[in-house]
Amino acid sequence: MRVYELARDLGVDSKEVLAQAEELGLELKTASSGVDDESAELLRLAFAPEETAALGVQAVAETTADEGVEPRAGEVAVAEADAAEEVEVAEADGAELETEPESVPGSPSAAQGVETAAPVESSAPVESPASVETGAADVDIATVTKGTSVAEFAEAIGQAPGEVVKTLLELGIPVGVQQAMPEDMIDEVAERFGFMVEIVEEEPAPAVAAQPEFDDAEADLVPRPPVVTVMGHVDHGKTTLLDTIRKANVVEDEEGGITQHIGAYQVEVNDRLVTFVDTPGHEAFTALRARGANITDIVVLVVAADDGVMPQTIEAISHAKAAGVKMIVAVNKMDLPGGDPMRVRTELTNYGVVTEDLGGEIPTVEISALKGEGVDDLLEVIDLIAQLEDFRANPKPLASGVVVEAQLEVGRGPVATVIVKRGTLKQGDAFIAGPVSGRVRALMNDKGERVNSAGPSDPVQIMGWADVPAAGDFFEVQKNDKEARRIAEERQQEEQAQSLVAPSARDRLQGLLEQLRSDDAQLNLIVKADAQGSLEALRESIGKIEREGGKIQIIHTAVGGINENDVTLAEVTEAVIVGFNVRPEPKARRAAEEAGVEVRTYGIIYELLDEIEQLLVGQLAPDEEEVVLGTAEVRATFKVPRAGTIAGCYVIEGVVQRGAKARLLRDGVVIHDGIISSLKRFKDDVREVQSGFECGMGFESYDDIKDGDHIEVYVVREVART
Repeated sequence: MRVYELARDLGVDSKEVLAQAEELGLELKTASSGVDDESAELLRLAFAPEETAALGVQAVAETTADEGVEPRAGEVAVAEADAAEEVEVAEADGAELETEPESVPGSPSAAQGVETAAPVESSAPVESPASVETGAADVDIATVTKGTSVAEFAEAIGQAPGEVVKTLLELGIPVGVQQAMPEDMIDEVAERFGFMVEIVEEEPAPAVAAQPEFDDAEADLVPRPPVVTVMGHVDHGKTTLLDTIRKANVVEDEEGGITQHIGAYQVEVNDRLVTFVDTPGHEAFTALRARGANITDIVVLVVAADDGVMPQTIEAISHAKAAGVKMIVAVNKMDLPGGDPMRVRTELTNYGVVTEDLGGEIPTVEISALKGEGVDDLLEVIDLIAQLEDFRANPKPLASGVVVEAQLEVGRGPVATVIVKRGTLKQGDAFIAGPVSGRVRALMNDKGERVNSAGPSDPVQIMGWADVPAAGDFFEVQKNDKEARRIAEERQQEEQAQSLVAPSARDRLQGLLEQLRSDDAQLNLIVKADAQGSLEALRESIGKIEREGGKIQIIHTAVGGINENDVTLAEVTEAVIVGFNVRPEPKARRAAEEAGVEVRTYGIIYELLDEIEQLLVGQLAPDEEEVVLGTAEVRATFKVPRAGTIAGCYVIEGVVQRGAKARLLRDGVVIHDGIISSLKRFKDDVREVQSGFECGMGFESYDDIKDGDHIEVYVVREVART
């Protein structure tokens, strides 16, 4: 028979028949291709209505028998299993004694009733893990991902896709090779081929690679320069300080005298190098941390002596604390007549920054960045801390580090400033940073000079990027260009896929609460208010909220509306933003939606406090309460093939449930604590048995059960803390 003839009989177009044949794994190329009888019957089944599928399957089986074709292994296995089950059930029915369902405790009929249930246990479908383990030698286990296709499923169990399609057709389900495998049929089809299947969820790979943890040998580590970040309020003299340190005029090249981008520079102090990173306030510092790139070792907090602590100073303190790095306070503008360094130190104590002068651990240096007074003392303190911390790195392997600044320049293309964290970067190296690859065409140091290599903590500008990378991306040198491009393409695809499933604020909050459900739960908050008085009242009231096993950590507080900086800080610290009589700015609202940061605003203070308390209680680990369901006495035990030891029991009180936890007691001593894996009444599987009834009970992976033992069945329930 030809394809076009079969199509005419079925009343469909030849193209439809060829398409269906391809899904079934049949090699039919054109409308004139020949079709054998078995293939024709399969195609007829594929186009037949579902109600006639079973009749068609029977016809195929009869045709196969008539032609003397050896049946498939799966059909033989199913037939043998059905025949064996019928024989065992018949033997069990013949040996079954007539017992009343509710026999008198201790009577011979009670034990007999259990004896009749025990053989049925072995003939019933395998349910307990113990029986599965016993038969594991005869069954192979395959793992497939949720939503797998027929072709992928066939590959997992080592079968041709056509065989799986035929098996599905026999079960009345016409499915193509590239279509999704019906989940409710996976176990049944796999069993026919002698497999058990485990279905797993596929976890998406991160679009931006996390920084790996290196375990370098102590002998390979050498001293490296510390990386110092200068932070503080706008116009408090951060860039002027760096200008004085570097003996180069940077401020004149910048718009309005305010830093517009990150610069990374290296200076020499006492014959040792120190790397400085200048940030625009602190936004870039946090952006780096948001992408997992914490490159800073020491933070220098610049505070103007005449201005004191300002809003961005407070934010800088919060960011530095969240990063967990060493801090030095530089009180600048000491040359001005209105400078009051003691007032600065006192104000800093309100935000948890206690300087050495006031009995704390944070060093303070009084400077005048414009005149250069006290700058040498500041460098001495930085050098001292670096020596005490003993920063080290391995310069031998392929280079890796962090992108701190990137831009597109006319005539040079994409360029980026990076700080090497490990290894040595050389000209000609192929590298990858996030979804961007490249090859080092040129390396420039902070003085604009070309260099051939850069070691740990060295800041260099790289030319040779395929595109502009993002600040905070972790870059790694690869073996060759091909490998770098391959990884870049994979990350681009992952980034596109993840952009379609960005978490909502509610999802992020739920994830945060689930993540922190532990014995030492902590709720991080960022609090904004309309006035300083309100802020102080909120801080004091929130500090009084206590629950056993949980605490509230206020990451940052400030007066004013909720801005983008608050959202960025909340993202990296996994905090909830709380506003009292303030609203988020439009840009901040959009940023919070994109990042999935929870922002809550209130107009009544007690509503704010109540909800914060509920959030804290909601993330505390709930108390566990044990509830005894029932007790049963073991009257007899039976050895059942593939199921182990079955206990013939009489339920004394309460109820016993399959799947519940149970303790095996012998003379009042706990012998075993496990799970009831099987529970039967005569030959029927049951979910529970009430008091006054008999049952057959089996433990999961445990057989040492004796007459006279008691089984205490219980459940552990979680009770929310109040």
